[in-house]
Amino acid sequence: MKVGIINVTGYAGMELARILRRHPDAEITSVTGRSLAGQKLGDAFPHLSDIDLTITEDITESVDVVFSALPHAASAERLGQALASGIKAIDISADFRLRDVAEYESWYNITHPCPEYIEESVYGLTELHREEVKSTNLVANPGCYPTAAVLALAPAVKAGIIEPDIIVDGKSGVSGAGRGTSIKNLYSEVNENLQAYSMDGHRHLPEIQQELDLLHDGGRLRITFLTHLIPMTRGILASCYANLKEGAIAMGEGARAEVTELYKDFYKGETFVKVVDAPPMTKHTLGNNDCVIYPTVDVRTNRLIVVSCIDNLVKGAAGQAIQNMNLMFGLPEEEGLQQLALYP
Repeated sequence: MKVGIINVTGYAGMELARILRRHPDAEITSVTGRSLAGQKLGDAFPHLSDIDLTITEDITESVDVVFSALPHAASAERLGQALASGIKAIDISADFRLRDVAEYESWYNITHPCPEYIEESVYGLTELHREEVKSTNLVANPGCYPTAAVLALAPAVKAGIIEPDIIVDGKSGVSGAGRGTSIKNLYSEVNENLQAYSMDGHRHLPEIQQELDLLHDGGRLRITFLTHLIPMTRGILASCYANLKEGAIAMGEGARAEVTELYKDFYKGETFVKVVDAPPMTKHTLGNNDCVIYPTVDVRTNRLIVVSCIDNLVKGAAGQAIQNMNLMFGLPEEEGLQQLALYP
């Protein structure tokens, strides 16, 4: 299939190009980036020099699918043109993730440019919406934090074993903020430092709320979501907490075994979600499309604790987008995504 990448000059766009270069059934035929239009892709980004393409302002070749790595609002505007032409699209921005347009406009402080496509879009958390992804022309690729948090909590919420008050503590490397300049992302600001941010609510919270509420039989969940910036390039670690419902599972040491079995059953057969028996590190997912999850129970407080790790640029962006592309075109889900993690 022929692939176009809108905004190859951002981190997610670059990562799409890097992974797609080795995809056996995908050929990148057009890449855009208005700030670098006219330059050879390999001149602008030497690590992509094996891809012999010139960066253009717009998609210039015929394509079967287009990925947009533009910021919100700008992404929907560009994808509207592709969708009107019948081209399949995968949006890495937030524009089509939220079903409630008013909520999107409230959180992103902008009028939605293409609300007419919301109803036909599918939230592309592949493990939870696989069948819908297969039949859609528009995938809203999830945010990086929601991918880690929702996959961490989905089995427990679906099984109804936790109380509806949930805390998600998320930590991300600086690449999650993109390539735009910001004082808070300078090396001297980030190095040997740790900072909480978006204390009044992170824009990814409504995604987490939306997806977990869909799994919850019993009204709206109460979710506290706090994010932190950590001094590394890639990676997200989400630590999630919720009290177990009394009588829902065994008490004491038996609770740990029961929770682990529940999670392994929920994700049985999933290629990219790995339920492990020891707390994971972000390096276990560096450069690959895995989400590594460790569920356990604090037996002193009868509280569920789930630790989840992803690479924010792969499973949290480009890798999951390609996973969704594979489904949309009837290809094996893991095709082009078999990379092992880089370690150390």
